[in-house]
Amino acid sequence: MTIGISIALMLASLLMMLLILLRKGKGGGLSDLFGGGFSSSFGSSSVVERNLDRLTVITGLLWLVCIVALGLLLRP
Repeated sequence: MTIGISIALMLASLLMMLLILLRKGKGGGLSDLFGGGFSSSFGSSSVVERNLDRLTVITGLLWLVCIVALGLLLRP
């Protein structure tokens, strides 16, 4: 069971790094390559940015659940 959670933790960590690198910074980011540069003129974030935000939050929650589960399973 701990091996499965450890693998899920590693995958979530890699996905979190990728999602954070895709986020748009002050000068633009890698998300511009995938359509993140097209935002509306009303000052709201684009659909790509909102979906990227949601994926980042969901992946962060999965990462946190994996950390807590491993901590509970491996405590002495």
